[in-house]
Amino acid sequence: MKDEDWSVVLVTYDALEAEMIKQLLESGGVPVVLRSSKVSPYPVNVGKIGEIKLLVRDEDKELAEEVISSAGESPESGPETSG
Repeated sequence: MKDEDWSVVLVTYDALEAEMIKQLLESGGVPVVLRSSKVSPYPVNVGKIGEIKLLVRDEDKELAEEVISSAGESPESGPETSG
């Protein structure tokens, strides 16, 4: 069995955002790996030190990008409900 290839679908500096998106993707059956250069005792977000990358398998990349894109849409962009 050979190693699977993984692709970056999102780069963020917000650990909470990374965890939320990871959970969203995994709830849909898409395995996610988080990679961070952050040194845990020092909560620094300077340049690439604070960068968090979300990686998915190459075969799941398109689906993951669609899920991330639709999750980023604001509810205000939908049809208006006025009474």
